[in-house]
Amino acid sequence: MKEYVRAARAEGLVIGLVPTMGALHEGHTALVARARKECSRVIASVFVNPKQFGPKEDYKKYPRDLEKDAKILGDAGVDALFAPDAADVYPDGFRTYVNVEGISERLEGRSRPGHFRGVSTVVLKLFEIVQPHFAYFGRKDAQQVRIIGEMVRDLNLDAEIVVCPVVREGDGLALSSRNAYLSATERKAAIVLHRALVAARDELSEGVRDALQLQTVMQRIIAAEPLAVLDYAEIVSADTFEPVVRVARPCYAVLAVFIGKTRLIDNLLIEPTSPGLEDFLFHL
Repeated sequence: MKEYVRAARAEGLVIGLVPTMGALHEGHTALVARARKECSRVIASVFVNPKQFGPKEDYKKYPRDLEKDAKILGDAGVDALFAPDAADVYPDGFRTYVNVEGISERLEGRSRPGHFRGVSTVVLKLFEIVQPHFAYFGRKDAQQVRIIGEMVRDLNLDAEIVVCPVVREGDGLALSSRNAYLSATERKAAIVLHRALVAARDELSEGVRDALQLQTVMQRIIAAEPLAVLDYAEIVSADTFEPVVRVARPCYAVLAVFIGKTRLIDNLLIEPTSPGLEDFLFHL
């Protein structure tokens, strides 16, 4: 992989990286399509990273089909696929990790201790190996994207992070590899996440700015779905991911919900149209 990249850079090619854990869907191919528009060489990685799974999480049963993923990426126009073995990424005696302090302990980090340390570490390794000019991530994993952006800034990395919109099914469910775990009944129930975010957006459109009121609206909708168990529903700063009292600057409404045994996340990005104004744009 490093030799391939060195040769591409020697030709003056602009390299884009789309990091994935496989089990690909249209959200991933949307990232590839964006990279194809902006880069002359697109590389995708497929690596189920053991370091970001907790001891009670789904690392062993996480869906894997490299042959299928390779075909999807090839059809999408990827120039090279990087699919290393875990033993190559984490050799015997591996003991070096990256941790973005503060933001990594909130929300997903609180629910999944050590998760973001594993994410930051593997992404730094991918950046070092692939040396991309641009790296493409989906906004569904908003906290992850923010942490990676902080790491890039703090460590003076050359890659520019490109954040792409959430890709959704027709009924609003955000695409996720973990959707494959849902039964037919659970799949129907899973749209409750989208309904909760839409309700928060509607409240904001009506002039509500109190974060507690918005959280209560989301919590009430989740609680009304028998198959859903709420992990968190919060309104947080888009910069720090700390809770806010009032929506007055870029924020996220963020959700994590168990549908049966499957944990799903989603978010609504709330952006002021202009500094100091209370008119907002909403990105679902």
